[in-house]
Amino acid sequence: MIETLDDLDVEGTTVGVRVDINSPIADDGSLADDARLRAHVDTLSELLDGGGRVAVLAHQGRPGSDDFTGLEAHARHLSDLLGRPVEYADVTFSDAARETVQSLENGECVVLENTRFYSEEYMEFEPSQAAQTHLVEGLSSVLDAYVNDAFAASHRSQPSLIGFPTVLPSYAGRVMEAELDVLGSIEETPEPRVYMLGGAKVSDSIDVAWSVLEKGLADHVLTAGVVGNVFLVADGVDLGDRSSDFIYDQGYWDEIDRAQDLLDAYGSQIALPRDVAISRDGERYELGVNALPPQDNEAAQDIGSSTLAYYERLLDDAGTVILNGPAGVFEDEQFQTGTRGLYEAATDVPTSIVGGGDTASALRSLGIEGFSHVSTGGGAALRMLTAEPLPAVSALENETESASH
Repeated sequence: MIETLDDLDVEGTTVGVRVDINSPIADDGSLADDARLRAHVDTLSELLDGGGRVAVLAHQGRPGSDDFTGLEAHARHLSDLLGRPVEYADVTFSDAARETVQSLENGECVVLENTRFYSEEYMEFEPSQAAQTHLVEGLSSVLDAYVNDAFAASHRSQPSLIGFPTVLPSYAGRVMEAELDVLGSIEETPEPRVYMLGGAKVSDSIDVAWSVLEKGLADHVLTAGVVGNVFLVADGVDLGDRSSDFIYDQGYWDEIDRAQDLLDAYGSQIALPRDVAISRDGERYELGVNALPPQDNEAAQDIGSSTLAYYERLLDDAGTVILNGPAGVFEDEQFQTGTRGLYEAATDVPTSIVGGGDTASALRSLGIEGFSHVSTGGGAALRMLTAEPLPAVSALENETESASH
């Protein structure tokens, strides 16, 4: 059983808190979106208000990417969100980092440097091995407890996520707790259940579809986006060269066979697009599936109005809807119609659960609210929906009696 903040007597305790505040970075180095920081405010506020001494661990970007940077801007923004000073240290587990953590008073907080500045955070470990890394050994000596609130990264087995529970009393933060409560009990939600699988994570979406259909968790699976295009090809539809070339370039041809197998096994429960939207002469233009393929250089970039009406009828009767991925290229205003229509319809379903990552970003950009739960994790949420173990969650579950510090 995973312990939560309810089980932690935090006053005077030095706590390492792993969060996921990996955010889009603007050209001037500021944060372009603070949604992930806001998600962790409740956990951090509770620990600080209770007299804890908090050292925040987090990552930002990956080497070679434009958003691979330090966490000073994150610390400044957290200070604004928390309404109290938040210190920033440009080190993570060195002598200077330990001295900074040891100097904290009750109710004080420091954000340590990007964990991915260290190569260990790119390696996969077993928990016992992760506990022996420089990061965990270097920092655990000045911590009394560890809190993991980084659900969005919990499908990783990196030291900052799975090493500390081996050597410290460890707890789930409020974000982690809420995600596990919701995503871990899908089978208890009202029926009928409808899954909408869109976006471009084709392999993950097919994994989810197989899992929920085999287990009887889904009454219907709606397909859209690149996922829907792959299913259309599997059903014998000619999408034209541009869409087909994209599927090939992304390495999705093997997924067509898997989609065909799914259609053979559960075709009556899988809904495919009935029409698609393309750009023709600079305008949105819709083609029924029977009118495909489109002209050269035209690609399917959204579901059409007939598909939207069909999917909305299925949602009208649903007790629960689980949505992951946009229905089209929502970044282009011409192709927002499917995503906006589906997600607005989903807010009327009694229980509406939204996967994180790109899906949550789409909703924020479109200004759509009113869901029962919006996950902070894309890959982690998909993994959980297929009942695959999450290494960081397993580390909390398997915590044994911690070493004294």
